[in-house]
Amino acid sequence: MKKNILLILGHPSEQSFCKALLDAYQAGAESVGAVCKILVISKLDFDVNLADGYKTGEVMELEQDLTDAQALIQWADHIVMVYPNWWGFMPAVTKGFIDRIFLPGFAFKNHSGKLFPEKLLKGKSIRLLVTMDTPTWWFYLVYRASQYQILKDIVFGYVGFDPIKFSTFGFIRKSTPTQRIKWLNKVENLGKKLK
Repeated sequence: MKKNILLILGHPSEQSFCKALLDAYQAGAESVGAVCKILVISKLDFDVNLADGYKTGEVMELEQDLTDAQALIQWADHIVMVYPNWWGFMPAVTKGFIDRIFLPGFAFKNHSGKLFPEKLLKGKSIRLLVTMDTPTWWFYLVYRASQYQILKDIVFGYVGFDPIKFSTFGFIRKSTPTQRIKWLNKVENLGKKLK
């Protein structure tokens, strides 16, 4: 059975190492027969601000690009999201994308009398490829990869993704061409394993 993979670029620029990582994953996955589709968040036309949250009881109407993005997420068996770590988290447009599409009725459903919601995106897995200008040892030892805990427990795990895997690439600013080639090869191999 072919695996459907949605590749999401969360870097605002397509001229980035994040895009190169996405391309490497796609090459690996397609070489073993996976069907890949690409979603570039910065090309979508949508308001990144979830105005009022769910305070009014009504969720903002979705723009067509977000409706289409939800359909792609439903289609996918596995999602690969690539973004840079800026000020301890993902770029604002990427966070806004998650805020706007992981909505009640699509990503989760609350039930009266139940403490936790129903996870509506069960059966899907996700890998996040994260670049940073922080040494990876510092990110794990000093910052304790807190960003990953939030994404695993409060975002993607909350709506049903399992497993949730992370790959970290840093110190980007100090990396050599040789190091970048090693990283690209590593990601291409992840694609071949469909992980």
